[in-house]
Amino acid sequence: MFGKLSLFPLLFKPQFFNDAAINKEILDLKVHCANQGCPWRSTLKNFEDHQSQCEYALIPCNIGCGIMVQRKSLATHLDSGCPNNKTSCPSCAGVLTPRELQKHVCPNSGDKKTTKTDKRQKNNHPSSSKKKEPCIFSEVGCSFKGNTDRLKEHESCSHVGHLQLLLDVTRALQRILNSPPEQGHHESPDLLQPGQCGASLTSQSEGEIETDRGDPDVSDKALSLHDDQAELAVGQQLDILQQRVQVMENIISALNREVEKTQISVVALERDNYNSQQLIQHLETKVAEQQQRLVRKDIHITSLEQCISALQDVSYDGTFLWRLCDVSQSLREAANGQKISQYSPAFYTARYGFKVCMRLYLNGDGAGKGTHISLFFVIMKGEYDPILSWPFRYKVTFFLIDQNQREHVIDAFRPDLSSASFHRPISEMNVASGCPLFFPLWKLRSPKHAYCKDDTIYIKCVVDTSS
Repeated sequence: MFGKLSLFPLLFKPQFFNDAAINKEILDLKVHCANQGCPWRSTLKNFEDHQSQCEYALIPCNIGCGIMVQRKSLATHLDSGCPNNKTSCPSCAGVLTPRELQKHVCPNSGDKKTTKTDKRQKNNHPSSSKKKEPCIFSEVGCSFKGNTDRLKEHESCSHVGHLQLLLDVTRALQRILNSPPEQGHHESPDLLQPGQCGASLTSQSEGEIETDRGDPDVSDKALSLHDDQAELAVGQQLDILQQRVQVMENIISALNREVEKTQISVVALERDNYNSQQLIQHLETKVAEQQQRLVRKDIHITSLEQCISALQDVSYDGTFLWRLCDVSQSLREAANGQKISQYSPAFYTARYGFKVCMRLYLNGDGAGKGTHISLFFVIMKGEYDPILSWPFRYKVTFFLIDQNQREHVIDAFRPDLSSASFHRPISEMNVASGCPLFFPLWKLRSPKHAYCKDDTIYIKCVVDTSS
């Protein structure tokens, strides 16, 4: 019924689990009733409830005759066709079905036959409609009495109660029929007491026993017929059950194949997912390494660019020409305090001489703050300081170039040898020293001169190493 397991199973028993989704799909499958003549169609989850109520289902007679009848025909079978559902007349001991018993006129009752004339007289009698008569189910325990109208109303409204009384009697009869003969004789009076019908049921039981004893050939034939009918009914039920089992086996087999395919797919996907995760981790590590390398290279490139820029502007003869662009913006930044000063690129007094630079305050510093451009000379820590003669003692000259080549602004000073500004630097650069009142700001835009042209100025520094 189940698919063959592979030599190396994908899952072991502790890993099995009940798949709620598959169960739901199975229960939602469309099915139809296998009972002949039943038009019911629905889903599998409603199948069992329908089977317990299907009117076309074959069920055994509940009195024990062994005949299989449809559920909807059980009442008709019990009323007229069941060989076990017979009652003995208490007076004449005649064995009758319930329908025959209602029409039975017992010859031993001692009552005179009523003629049609008498019946008409009774019917025409004023008191006949007021006479109380017992319910037709009084033999099985119903105690109601009333006139004809009340009886009709009672019978139409008491179906459930009457069926319950009949069920009690039927169960009692079934217990008697299923019990050994001797036990049945002794226990029948106690078992059949649903109401006031004990004597009638006892007579029925005794009548059946006497009949069976009186004619053994008839009894054997009846038993043989009973066995054949029971065997036929059981065979039909087995065929139906086998068909249902076959349908379920086909469904389960198909589902097992689908489950195996799904399990193989899941294992393959898990393997691919694991490999993908490993590859992702490896690639993430590679990316992190490359990012670190890029950062180091960016730093190195920036350093190289600075070195190249410095080498492009560097001078080794003590003379340096500094070009400053965007002077207007630099003046605003200096006045606002955003960038009060700026340094020139470094230059050297000789190929292996002092390393120096200029420091410019466009908005002034010290005595010239806000009125003059201040220009200072700065000695920087150089590569050749250990072999140089200290303190610095050379004359320094500053030039503000008139771009019309008419009148340059010139200022010069000699170092104060006692000042720390001209001793060998301990930090990256010494304190700046120079000209705080180098050039008045109001002359910078003078129309007579071109100190600032195209928003650009040129400042020149000359270190006289010959003196």
